Amino acid sequence: MTRRRWIADQVSGNRAFLTGAHAAHLARVLRAGIGQEFDISIGNRVRRGRITSIDSERVELELGEEVPFPSPPRITLALAIFKFDRMEWAIEKCTELNATSIVPVIARRTEKQLAQAAEKRVERWRRIAREASEQARRVTPPAIGGPVKLDVALRTFADLRIALAEAEREVRLAEILRGHEGTSSLGLAIGPEGGWTRDELQLFGQAGWAPASLGATILRAETAAIAAVAVARSIMM
Repeated sequence: MTRRRWIADQVSGNRAFLTGAHAAHLARVLRAGIGQEFDISIGNRVRRGRITSIDSERVELELGEEVPFPSPPRITLALAIFKFDRMEWAIEKCTELNATSIVPVIARRTEKQLAQAAEKRVERWRRIAREASEQARRVTPPAIGGPVKLDVALRTFADLRIALAEAEREVRLAEILRGHEGTSSLGLAIGPEGGWTRDELQLFGQAGWAPASLGATILRAETAAIAAVAVARSIMM
């Protein structure tokens, strides 16, 4: 049976601790007991953990052998801010698909009130990503920074950088990726509702980002984000 994986809230030597909602879930929902084992993520490593004490506020685990895990290519998702309920869904699913980092971007067509409120949503986005990471048995959740303007997001470091654009009719994302086999890091940019403006697409081009399409149909922003990461993972793995 596959062991469930948790991201440690605290680590001290060969001891890891799960607190708050983690502890409550283990004690009350899963009814875990002394001696039960789980995989515990500690930074960039995963180790076997055996429960040595448990209550609804704190679970202590003794850390044992290291658990090997694959290291897939890095994907940074520059995600233009759009309606929060849909954006949260995109963050959750892109986390499950193993996006390495997510950069919230204030684009020209980002609604003003969303741009103003975005900073206060970052902690919620991180919490969603953490929960999705544990569900997907990731080692670490994606890094999610505060919202930035496009000129900052354009500096994303990656071997290959691609901006998904409705205006692009010829070049498909999959075609570019298949032409760059062995790429170890990828930047993907997804526009807001209404897409990137012409001026923004010019900025992408000047910064070395290649335009690409996901096909003839017009996708919602959250659908485009999930589809793009899924396509990238299927080819880059």
